[in-house]
Amino acid sequence: MTSTDTTNKPFKIDKRRVYEAYKAVKSNGGAAGVDRQTIEQFEADLGGNLYKIWNRMSSGTYFPRRCSPSPFPKRAEASGF
Repeated sequence: MTSTDTTNKPFKIDKRRVYEAYKAVKSNGGAAGVDRQTIEQFEADLGGNLYKIWNRMSSGTYFPRRCSPSPFPKRAEASGF
């Protein structure tokens, strides 16, 4: 994986940083995200997946999926707002 940036992308993101982020996720156990993709499934096309993330982030078109909504219990008393 090369870290030299020769593109004219609006956001300068070093490819090495994306790879380092992947290694951090893997070392923490790599739990599946909202897309339910495991670290093993991600690694099946590691280079392609890391490139896709880098390309979208550096071009400004990366928008992570929303987390599954989990309602927070509300207190019975009113807060005054």
